[in-house]
Amino acid sequence: MRFKLIYSIALLVVVSNLSAYCEFQTLAHLKPQANEKTQGRAVVELLRRLLGNRYREFIVSVNRTLSNDSLEVCELRSAKNNKIIATGSTGVAVASGIYNYLKYFCNCHVSWSGNQLNIPRPLPQLTGVLRISTQHRFRYYQNVCTQSYSTVWWDWPRWQREIDWMALNGINLPLAFTGQEALWQEVYLSLGLNQTEIDHFFTGPAFLAWNRMGNLFQWGGPLPQSWHVKQLYLQFKILDRMRSFGMLPVLPAFSGIVPQGIARLFPKANVTKLAPWSHFNCSYSCAYTLDPRDPLFHWIGSLFLSQLVKQFGTDHIYNTDTFNEMTPTSSDPAYLSAISRAVFDTMTSVDPQAIWLMQGWLFVFDTVFWKPAQIQALLHGVPIGRMIVLDLFAESTPAFSLTKSFYGQPFIWCMLHNFGGNSGLFGTVESINSGPFDALAFPNSTLVGLGLAPEGIEQNPVVYELMSELAWRKEPVNLAKWVSLYAVRRYGSTHENLTAAWRLLFGSIYNCTVPHYKNHNHSPLVHRPSLHKTTEVWYQRADLYEAWRLLYQAAWPLMAQETFRYDLVDVTREVLQLLTTDYYREIRDAFQAQKLTELLTAGGVLVYDLLPELERLLSSDSHFLLGTWLERAHSLALDEAEARLYDMNARNQITLWGPEGNILDYASKEWGGLMEDYYSQRWSLFVNTLVECLERGRPFRQDSFNQAVFQVEKGFVFNNRKYPSKPQGDTYDIVSRIFLKYYPQALKRLK
Repeated sequence: MRFKLIYSIALLVVVSNLSAYCEFQTLAHLKPQANEKTQGRAVVELLRRLLGNRYREFIVSVNRTLSNDSLEVCELRSAKNNKIIATGSTGVAVASGIYNYLKYFCNCHVSWSGNQLNIPRPLPQLTGVLRISTQHRFRYYQNVCTQSYSTVWWDWPRWQREIDWMALNGINLPLAFTGQEALWQEVYLSLGLNQTEIDHFFTGPAFLAWNRMGNLFQWGGPLPQSWHVKQLYLQFKILDRMRSFGMLPVLPAFSGIVPQGIARLFPKANVTKLAPWSHFNCSYSCAYTLDPRDPLFHWIGSLFLSQLVKQFGTDHIYNTDTFNEMTPTSSDPAYLSAISRAVFDTMTSVDPQAIWLMQGWLFVFDTVFWKPAQIQALLHGVPIGRMIVLDLFAESTPAFSLTKSFYGQPFIWCMLHNFGGNSGLFGTVESINSGPFDALAFPNSTLVGLGLAPEGIEQNPVVYELMSELAWRKEPVNLAKWVSLYAVRRYGSTHENLTAAWRLLFGSIYNCTVPHYKNHNHSPLVHRPSLHKTTEVWYQRADLYEAWRLLYQAAWPLMAQETFRYDLVDVTREVLQLLTTDYYREIRDAFQAQKLTELLTAGGVLVYDLLPELERLLSSDSHFLLGTWLERAHSLALDEAEARLYDMNARNQITLWGPEGNILDYASKEWGGLMEDYYSQRWSLFVNTLVECLERGRPFRQDSFNQAVFQVEKGFVFNNRKYPSKPQGDTYDIVSRIFLKYYPQALKRLK
C-alpha cells in the first residue's frame, strides 16, 4: 500500500512537471490578466469613444470558453431590436470582430489619418452567426525604434487612440517600453552611480531607442527629471489600458549595456568597450557592455527586472537584444550559447515563467558573422519554447526559411515596411499577402504569430490594414478585390474613379518586388544634393500619374472627408517627389554638359515653383505639419530650458540625426515647414553652386558643398522659428493649381 502511495505521488509529480513543460512549449501560460467583465467593459468604452451614442447598438461580452485552444475567436449575430451581439474569447477578439463587421457590412474605416464612420441606420442584419477567428496565437506590434520615431512626444489622448486602433486591428502583443529610464535611474543610484554619470549615459528623448539597444549614449541629453515622472505616469495608463483589452504588453529586460561608471564601481567586472556604432565616434557611441557570464550581470539584471515587475506587473514576456547591429567578441558557438543562457537565467531568476522575445534583425543585418552554427548556438542557449523570435523583415528578407524555422524556437512573421518613419508611398502587398501562409506551411514550422514592426508609423495606412486583417484570414486575399472594397469604405463613396485609382496603386507603387528592398525613401528630394543621387523607382510612373488624375477628378464632392483629403495630398506629394527626380536629372545632365540655360531653366522651376507648391500643399493638411511634431515636443517641457532641449531633439532626429549629420536624413519627413526651411534651402544652394561653377569654369566639389550645406542644415535645427500646427490654405485649390501645371509635364516626361 505504501509503495502504491509513493508511486502515485511520484507519478503525479511527473505528470505535473510534464504538464508545466507542455504549457511552456505551447506558451499556454501566457494569458490575459483582466477578467471577462473588465475586457468587455474596455470594448464598450472603446465603442463609446469611436461611435458616440451608437455604441449602444452593440451588445458586448467576453467568454474565454469560446476558444478551446488559445486561438482567439469572435461570434456576431443580429438581435431582434436591430442590435448586434458580439461575443469573443478576449476583449481584443471582440473589438477585432466588431471592426470586421463595421468594415464589411457598414463600409466604415478607422485609421491614423482619419475615420470614415457613416454607419447605416439601422445596423445591417446578419444572417446566422458570423464567426471570425485567427490561426495565430500572437499579433505583435511595434519596433523598438517606433518609440523614438513616432511615439516619443505622445500624450495620453494620443496613446489612447493608438491602443484603440490596436484592439480594433487584433493586436494582442504590443511593446510597452515607456518610462523604463526612471527605473534604470533608481537601479543605478542604488548601485552607487552618481547623477552626473547617469546623465552622461541617457540620451535625449528622441534617441532613447538606440540608448536602450546600446548604440548611443548622451547625445541629445540629459534627460530632465520631469521626463521620468511624466513617462512613468504614461506607462501606468498604457499598461492598464492594454491589459484591460486582454493584451499581453511586452516589457524590457537587461541586455548588458551599462554606464561607464559601472567600471569605476566594479573594477574587476568583465566590462567591454564596444566599437563605434554607425557613423558616430566614441564621444557618443562605443557603449560599455557587461559580459552576461559575469555575476554582476545577474545582479543588475535581476535588480532591474524586480523593480520593473514591482512597478508595472508582468505578463511574462520580456524583450531585450544582446547584439543589435553590433558584432559579438567571439563567434565560438559555446560562447554565444552561454551568453543567451545567462540573459535568460537572469529573467527566470525574477520571473520563473519568463519568455524572451528577441528581434531576429541581427541575423539578416550581419550575415557574415551569423552563420547557421552561430545562430543555432544563440537560440539554443534558451530552452525550446521559452524564446520567441521576431522575424523582423520577413516580407523582404525572411530568416525562418534559412534557419529551419529558427531551429525549433517559436517565431513571429513580421512586416517591417518602414524605416525611419519616412514619408512616401510604399508597399510589398504580394509578399505580405502570401508570406504568412508560406511560413505556416513551411516544414516543421514553429510560427506562432504575425507582426507589424515598422520603425515609424502614421504612414501608408492601407498596408497596415491589409497586414492586420491577414492574421484573421485562412488564405491570401484577392488583392484587386480587397483594395476596391478598401477604397469604398475609406471614403464612404462608390465612385468608380476611387477603386480604379487604388487598383493602379496596388499594382505598382504598393507592390515592390525588388529583392531585399529597404523602404528608406531614396528620392533625391529628401537627401543632401549631389551629382550622384539614385533616380530609379520600382514601379511604372504612368500608373502613379493616372491614379493621381482619377483621384483629382473625383475630388470636389469628397473634400469634406478627412481620409480622402489625406490621400489626395499624399498622392500629389508623391507625384511632386517623382517630378523632383526628373528635374534633378535635368539639372545634373545640364551641368555635366555645361549647358547653363538648361540648368537655369530646370533649377528655376524646381526651386522657385515646384518646391514652394509642395510646401503649400503639405501646409494645407494637419497630418503633414512640422509644427505639430514640434508642438507636441514643447508640450512635455516644464520650462524654457526643457523646451529648447526637446526642440533640438525633435529637429535633429528628422534632419542631421547626430551632431555632424552622422545618419543624415535617415528619418526624413515631407512636412510643411520642413520643406521650405530645410529641403528647399539645400536645393537652392545646390543649384546656385552649380550655376556659379559653370559661370566661373570651376568643377563642382562635393566636399566643399557639404561644408556649406551643413551650415544650412544646422541652421534649421537652431533657427528657433515657430511653425504652424494648424493647416493653412485650401487643399483643393492648391491641388488643382498643381495638377493643371504639372500633370501635362508628368505625361510629357513619360515619352
